Order: sequence, then structure tokens, then C-alpha cells
Amino acid sequence: MRSDAEIRKIAFVGDYLPRKCGIATFTHDMRASVAARFPGTECFVVPVNDRPEGYDYPSEVRFEIVEQDLESYRRAADFLNFANADIVCLQHEYGIYGGSAGSHILGLLRDLRMPVVTTCHTILREPDSDQRRVLVQLADLSARVVVMTERARTFLRDIYEIPDAKIDLIAHGIPDTPFVPPDRYKEQFGVEGRSVALTFGLLSPNKGVEHMLRAVPEIVKAFPDFVYMVLGATHPDLVRQQGERYRLGLERLARDLGIEDHVIFYNRFVELDELTQFIRAADVYVTPYLNPAQITSGTLAYSFGCGKPVVSTPYWHAEELLADGRGVLVPFADSSALAREICGLLGDEQRRMAMSDRAYTLGREMIWERSADHYMESFRRARLGCLDRPTKPLAVRTLAEQMAARPSWRLDHLSRMTDATGMFQHATYTIPNYADGYCTDDNARALLLTVLLDESGHDGPEVRRVATTSAAFLQAAFDRDRRRFRNFMGFDRRWLEEVGSEDSHGRALWALGACVGRSKHPDLPAWAASHFELALPPIAEMTSPRAWAFGLLGIHEYVRRFGGDRSAGHVRETLTSLLAGLYKRTATHDWPWFEEILSYDNARLPHALIATARDSGDEEVLKIGLAALDWLVGIQRAPQGHFRAIGCNGFYSKGQQPARFDQQPIEANATVAACLEAYRATQNRRWLDEARSAFEWFLGRNDLGVELYDPASGGCCDGLHEDRVSRNQGAESTLAFLLSLAEMNLLESSLAEFRRAR
Repeated sequence: MRSDAEIRKIAFVGDYLPRKCGIATFTHDMRASVAARFPGTECFVVPVNDRPEGYDYPSEVRFEIVEQDLESYRRAADFLNFANADIVCLQHEYGIYGGSAGSHILGLLRDLRMPVVTTCHTILREPDSDQRRVLVQLADLSARVVVMTERARTFLRDIYEIPDAKIDLIAHGIPDTPFVPPDRYKEQFGVEGRSVALTFGLLSPNKGVEHMLRAVPEIVKAFPDFVYMVLGATHPDLVRQQGERYRLGLERLARDLGIEDHVIFYNRFVELDELTQFIRAADVYVTPYLNPAQITSGTLAYSFGCGKPVVSTPYWHAEELLADGRGVLVPFADSSALAREICGLLGDEQRRMAMSDRAYTLGREMIWERSADHYMESFRRARLGCLDRPTKPLAVRTLAEQMAARPSWRLDHLSRMTDATGMFQHATYTIPNYADGYCTDDNARALLLTVLLDESGHDGPEVRRVATTSAAFLQAAFDRDRRRFRNFMGFDRRWLEEVGSEDSHGRALWALGACVGRSKHPDLPAWAASHFELALPPIAEMTSPRAWAFGLLGIHEYVRRFGGDRSAGHVRETLTSLLAGLYKRTATHDWPWFEEILSYDNARLPHALIATARDSGDEEVLKIGLAALDWLVGIQRAPQGHFRAIGCNGFYSKGQQPARFDQQPIEANATVAACLEAYRATQNRRWLDEARSAFEWFLGRNDLGVELYDPASGGCCDGLHEDRVSRNQGAESTLAFLLSLAEMNLLESSLAEFRRAR
């Protein structure tokens, strides 16, 4: 019997050898160490290609991603899902993935069905908005985040606000090599009897090799036998941009300084075995890097772990690893300091050997075998789901960051779900389900969405088509004799009932009111007004509190244009009295609500009263709406702080425990809209935070830490179950997300305009 924590299959995602880069080497070495340490575990690789022809990969590579092709990432997610990997181990570096700040990798992660453990190779202290957004979302989509230094952990926690409990600190792995004196390996490189300093890694201007070259003449004065070995090919990206101009410039500098006999350039990318031989031959290892913002250096880790005395500039990884005398730090771009400290080490054998012994001893904790054990423990923790997926309030982000983090518009699924008759109710995955036909509820929501899209400037042909189709459906649904809307229609265009539900009637009124009050369409407002006038009176005779609420919201929209309509005013007074009266009869100190159960679309009830109070100025009605909404958002807040909708599998009856699942998108949408209305009424930013929390439920800040919005299709999954999301993307769910996105964008666009005006 297999335990939940047992890891049988691991997929490693990142660059991979023979691609020439540090991430490729790291992924290769880590995969090899895990496979060797845990021979019963299948370890395969999904690399990223930066060139069309790819690479001649070894057999463990099972699927390849094209760096700049977003669809390639989604296909990779499908492959990993079908391969039934237990864990995905992702290597993250902004530059190796396509999209803005490497954002294409998020498209892969959002579609995965297994836990992800992400190793962060670059963590910036001052990220731009795209870099911050990508790393925050990457962490949200990962079960565990691995860093290699304590400073990196601090950055994630303090700058990106990633919970410390989610972060694992695992030092950069190194090969397990014996400690041997350098002289035994110098002969094979033709430097026997000489003092040797080494720098290795892909060459680029930020490596600072020119400053070390300028230090060589001073070192040679004290140690005439000194030689500086520079090992590594020019970085492939630099070769593509400039050819070998940088390397040739370094060679020319060596000639100008007269040190050709004291510098050896090895222009090639070496594998681990040969690299280890070079390191063993060195008396001193030098990293003269110029960029302080380097959180991890594999070359530094390898050399330190092999017991080499290190002289380095104080970039972040070096500052931490070489502290307390474990190495020597010199200022950036300071050739004199490099010469002085290297001479000091070469001239003091006792100090040099003591530093070597200490580095080698500490390095035994970093060998790949131990690293594999630590990673496997991280994989098991991710697999067990031992950490409640944390969330954080969005209030700490700037407005620009919040809007940048929000998905862009994608209406593919809305279009797919709408034919010439109307919008289909249901879908199987993303495939419209013809058998269940259409309903007024969803077409009313669709019409309301098109009004909001039109208002925000998204009024393209597809939006106009959906608007016209939805309006035509409501027109056909309305029975003028009964003045009631029918709700359900079969795929054969036959109505399945004579009179629809009260709630569907209320939703239709809401959409009609929005057309009257907001639409810029040349014909929709007049058409909607004629239907609104006929459909309004019956709402006052209904008994459903939600129908009353939808009716009030429709009137709220309608009076934007026709505030003097006496009939609308009378019905508003009636519905307000009914809904407020229900609250007064039912509410208690510990249950300030309209009914003795929280069921569905709950936030619409306080939403309607708050919107009505804004129109009428009725302070008592506003107080009721805000009190009820305040209690509801408290009930819907998980202990970790994220939004948790009342589940439809049992709802929440007074005196009982609330159902935790299945959580429905309409609850998140209703809460977003109600909280935004509360903000408009009070200008209290707390309501903005609550709205954003509910909106983030769609994007993965929920009990399972999984995204319901599908950026690949533009649809939204139908619900959050106890152990998974429903993969079906029906009309109600998709419209719930799109309406939430539209409402958030409209409000925050108006806030941005207000700030600019000030």
C-alpha cells in the first residue's frame, strides 16, 4: 500500500545539459544526485530550449519546452499531468523562461495537478513590478520554495512576503571530492611548480575578470611564478549579441599589461569531472564579480566545498558563505585589493591551509548526497500538504502592482459558450454541453457583463455579439401576458416551463436596469427600458429575498438615468422594507443575518441594501447592510486570512457548522461586488481589501491553493471540492469570474483617475 508521502516519480523542469549555463549544470547535478540516492524513484527532465534546434539531450529528457512559446508551456503541463508525476521540481531564474520577467512559466504551473517545489536561483532586492508579480505568483503556485542562503530566505519573507514556514533552506550542492594538495594536479595543466589562481564560469562583463587581470602584475612582482587560469566559454547570449568581442578584449588587455605568460584562457565549457580537476590544481579561487545582487553562485559553492581558499568581491552569496574568516572579501572593481589579498594568502601557507581545511570541513554538509536528502524531505512535505496554503492581504501592494497582477481580458470561453440562441448553461471541461440548454439566469449575467465591458472600453465585435444575443434571449424569455420571465430552454429552443423562478426574474431585471443606466449601445437602453417597465411590478409580489435583492440592484442601475421614475421609486421602497424587515425579525447579536441559513449568492442581500441606501440616503438601511456584510465576510475568512466561501454541500444553518465545500464562484463574485459597494458608500479601504481577498480566491488564494480561473481558456472552474477543483467550466462560474474582474478593474481605474486628478 503506497503512502501519500511516497515519491515514485519526479519531474525536473529547467535548463539542462548540454545547454551551457549554470542552471543547466545545477539541474543535471541535482537530478543525478536524487536518482542515485533514491534508485527506486523515476527522475525525468523537462528542459527549456532557447534555440529552435534544441539540444542533443540524454535519455532522461522526456519533453522539451520552447522558451518563447506560451502554448508549449501548457502542453508541457498536460504532459506532466498525464505522466502522473508525484512532484515537479522547478528551477527558477527570470532569464530562462519566456514572457515578461519569465511569466510564461506561470502558465505551466497553473495547469499542474501535482505539488511543485521551486528552487529560486535569483531573488532581487529591488524587483520591478513584473519581477515581483511573477515571483509572488510563482510562490503562491508552489507547495514549497527552496533557497540556498539565509539572505535569500530573508528577502522572500520581508520583500515578497512569502511565509517563512513555506521556505526550505538547502545549500547549493557540490561534488564529494577528496581533499588533496594542489601540486598533485598542476602537472596535467602544465603549471607544475607555479602558484595558481583560478576563476571559472561563463564569461561576461559582470564577472569582473578585467579587474583581476590588472591585479596580476602586482602579484607577479611578489610571486614571479604566478599564473591566473580563466576557465569557461563566453556566455551564449553574449556570443549571439556580440560574438567573442569580450573575450578578445580580455586577451588584448593581458597583452597590453605584458602578462601573457601569467594568464591562461581556457575557452570551453567543461563537465563536472574535468572542472573538479581544475579546481584541485588551484591554490586560490577568485570571484571578482561586479554585481552585488547575486544571491547564489554555483562556482563559489563548488570551489569552497573542494577546500579552496577564496578571494571574492562581496556579492550576497560570498558575503554569507565567506563570513567569519571562511574566505577573504575585497571591494568591487579594486585590483589593488585583489593583488594584496592574493599575495597575502600565497605568502602565508599556514593561513592558507587552515582556510582550506575549514572550507572543506564545512563543505561536507553541502555535498550532493546530502542535498538530495534535503530535497527529498522537501518533496515529501509538499506531497503531504503539511502546510496550510497561506495567503496575504493585497493591501500591501501598490495600486499599479495590484492591477498588473490581475489577469488580462480573455473572452474565448465566453464566446465558445454562446451560440446564436444564447449562452449555454454548462460545459464538460471547456466543451459546451448542448444537452442542458440555456437559462435566463446566465444570459442575464452575460448581458450585465457586456455592459460593464462596454463601460470599461472593451466594446469589440465579440462583446457586441454576446450583448445582442443575450438581450434577444431575455426578450424571448419574457412572457408579456404574465409579465414574467421563463428560465430554462432546451437545446431545441423549446421552453421547459411556463414561469421561471423568482430569482431568474430578479436577475433579468438587474441586467435590464444596467442596460438602461450604463449601456452606450445605441439601441439597448431604450429596448431595456420598455421591458424593465413591464417586468418591474411583479417583483414586489414575490417572496424570495434574493429576488428582492436582484430587483433592488436593477432599480439602483435604472435610476442612474431615470431617477425621477415614481414607479421604480415605489417598488424600491417596497423591496427595501421587505428585505430590511426580514433582517430585523431574524437577526440576533450572534447571527446578524436575514435568514437562519447562509445558502447561495449570500452577499447580494447586504449588497442590495448598501446600494439602495446610497441612492436614498437612508442611514438605517445602510447600517443594516454594512452590519450584515461585516458579519458575512468574517464568517467567510479562513484562519489563514484568505477567502473561504460557504460550501453548497450543506450551506450554514444557524447553530450548526458551516459547510467548507463545495465552494462556488458565485459566492466570491457576490462578495467582491458587495464589498466594492461598501467601499463606495463609506470610503473605508478595509472594504477594498475584502474585495481583493475574495477576488484572489479565483487565482489560488483559497483552501487548496489552486487556481479556478483558467488563463488558457478564459473560463472558470465550476467549484472547489475538498480535494480538487471541478474541471468543468460552465456559464455561471465563468461569468462570476469575468464579472468580478470587470468590477475590480472599473473601480480601480476610477481610483487611478481620481489620484491623477489630484
